[in-house]
Amino acid sequence: MRKMRTLDEFTDQYFRDHPEEIDDYLAEIFQEFAEDNDAGALLASLRVIARVQGISDIAEQVGMTRQGIQKALSDEGNPRLGNVTSIMKAMGYCLVPQKRLCCKN
Repeated sequence: MRKMRTLDEFTDQYFRDHPEEIDDYLAEIFQEFAEDNDAGALLASLRVIARVQGISDIAEQVGMTRQGIQKALSDEGNPRLGNVTSIMKAMGYCLVPQKRLCCKN
């Protein structure tokens, strides 16, 4: 019997094979978050990129455990802004304000 891959496994592999697309993906998920405020979807997407880049390495840089990173970026996670900022920095990104051009009020 053939083992089916999960969507997360497929997505992880896609970004491992196409790391040049991570920047556009992150821009898109933050744009979607600005429009729909779906924190769970944003955190799940950040978790995908964290897995691709190595959660253990990110956890070490941030000073959190692997499990702490995974919990913070889970669908039910409610991380402090400082934790998200630290995780983003460890992944090579930063949170910056951007003028709303096309977001709904």
